[in-house]
Formats: sequence, structure tokens, C-alpha cells
Amino acid sequence: MNRTVPPFRADIVGSFLRPKPLLAARAKRASEQISAEELAEAEDHAIIALIEREERIGLRSATDGEFRRGFWHFDFYRHLDGCEVYESGSGVQFKGGASRAYGLRVNGKIGFTDHPFLRHFKFLKEHAKTSVSKMTIPSPSVLHFRGGRKGISQSIYPDLNDFYGDLGSAYAKTVGAFANAGCRYLQFDEVNLAYLCDPEQRENLTQRGDDPDKLPLVYADMINTAIAGRPEDMVVSMHLCRGNFKSMWISSGGYEPVAEVLFNHINVNAYFMEWDTDRAGGFEPLRFVPKGKTVVLGLVTSKTGALESKDQLKRRIDEAAKYCPIEQLCLSPQCGFASTEEGNLLTEEEQWAKLERIVEVSREVWG
Repeated sequence: MNRTVPPFRADIVGSFLRPKPLLAARAKRASEQISAEELAEAEDHAIIALIEREERIGLRSATDGEFRRGFWHFDFYRHLDGCEVYESGSGVQFKGGASRAYGLRVNGKIGFTDHPFLRHFKFLKEHAKTSVSKMTIPSPSVLHFRGGRKGISQSIYPDLNDFYGDLGSAYAKTVGAFANAGCRYLQFDEVNLAYLCDPEQRENLTQRGDDPDKLPLVYADMINTAIAGRPEDMVVSMHLCRGNFKSMWISSGGYEPVAEVLFNHINVNAYFMEWDTDRAGGFEPLRFVPKGKTVVLGLVTSKTGALESKDQLKRRIDEAAKYCPIEQLCLSPQCGFASTEEGNLLTEEEQWAKLERIVEVSREVWG
């Protein structure tokens, strides 16, 4: 039951803890002690070392660890036409603290012209020798979910349907540009469908004027527009999580409220799904997964350094296989290790031990 195309039986979400020399270089650049070119050189060095280690432990997909980003989403949107990242009065509120105080708003027509992420991907692909290069970008839903109607210029988009249409079209151009650059493994980081499983988040959306029952289909339509023209050999996955910042989280609740739309209305190939704690509910929503799609079980937590046992992981894979055939399942961490450059509360060696465990268990389960 080995796989020749991604996602692979042992796979990764995307981000890695930033090595200390890279964090130091980023701090120096922020205080203008080094140039942008010197920072890029430090990033290049760290990414090449990361790719080599990913391949050395047996991973068949490789990312650049998101080492050139400060945030998993802001760095993408600041280069999308019509979007602005700004310093706000407060950051995103997690259970236990808040992220750095930045916000996102739409102040022009949404579009795609060019993007530095394309150059980042080309560097990754150039240095990945035995692995498939995987690129991650935020899902289009993020641009709406974070601010809602208040975050989208009323004068530019009096009708939100026009905003959704332009955003889907801009993403279609983005996907096409990555395809032309040689990308055949692209991931949309889609946290918001998981948030829509949380009663507290749903109430917050209702209070601001959104309908949490309708949003999943709105988001599904945008994603489908974005990927409709992708090459036949391009795998598009979605990653769902409930918040990831300094090992904190935002939402809870099983996938049942969105499962039907998620698996049967969104035309992606695969899903990376959080299941490292009981906050994500049980595996029952996997009964909606159709043939031909793959679910990557995020059973290994990226939030702590405690190493999961092989027996524990195998038991949970067996539980999931009661609802979805095991040949449609894979294994990964539940999220990245550093959705922002601060990273989660574990060491680099604990991070690598978890990835080595994933590779080991996947070989024993799937061959």
C-alpha cells in the first residue's frame, strides 16, 4: 500500500522550528543590522540544511519550513493585490494569550500580479533531490473570516459576492503561476472550516452578521474556483487545524458540522486533519470521505515535545480505519511546528524525533 504520489504515508504539514542562527538573523534584519540580501543568504543556508534532513530521515515530501515567513498567512496576503497587512490594536486571541498585533484588510480590488512565494518555491524545488517539493499558502477563506464585512472596503465591494468572485479568480491565477513554476504539490491552509465546528466561534460569526451555516459552501465555491484549472498531475491538499501559536489553540469541536461540505463539495485531493487531542472529536466524520480522496491523520502533536508511542499511533490509525479504508489514510503531525516564527514549545530534536516516529510507524503500518 505504498504511495507514488503525494500525500505520502508519512507526510508533513509545512512549517518547522526556525534554527537559532536564522532567528538571530531575522532579529538583526528587523533592527537593520544586516541587509535584506544577508538575511536571504541566512534563509537559503537554513532551508538547504532543512531539505537535506527531511530527505535523510525518509520523508518523501519536503517544504522550506516556511523559514522566509514571519506568519503563515500575512506574508502571503501582503503581496496579493488589494490586501493590506497593518499594525492593529490587538492580535488574534488564543486560549492563553494573543499573537502579535497585526490585522488584515481589503482596500482595493483583489487580484494576482506576481508573488515572492513563487521564487521561494523555485529555490525549494532546485534543492530537493529525492523528495517532492510541497508549497503551502493560506486558503482564500482566511481573507474573509479574519475580519468579515468590516475588513473589506464597502466602497470597493458593496456586494460581497463580487469580493468572493474576485478572490477565487485571484487564487486561480496564483495556482496557475505555481503550476507554471513546476509545483505539483500545493496546500491550502484552511483553519476556518475547523473553527466553524466550534459553538463559540459560530456565535461570534452570528453576532457580526455572518451565517455560519452558509459560510462552508461560500468557502467551498472559492476553493473550487481557485483549483478548477490546475494540471491533472497537481495534487492540492487542505490543512485544517484549530489554531497554532506558541503551542496555544483557539477552537474545539468535532468535524461533523462541516464534514459533508468538506469531503464532498470541495474538489481537493487530500486533507491534513487535526486529531491529536479530544478537542477534534472522533473519527466518525471520516464516513463521508469518498473513494479517490486521501486523509492524512494528524495524530502526532506539534504542540509538545512528548513523543507518541508506536502502539498508541497504530491503535488510533485502526480506529480511523473503521470509518475510512486504510489505503486512503496517511500519517502526519497535526499542524506545523511553527505557524509563526516564534514556534511551538518544543525543541528541534523533539521535532525531529516526532517526524522519525511518523516515518517508522508508516512503514510498519503500510509497508
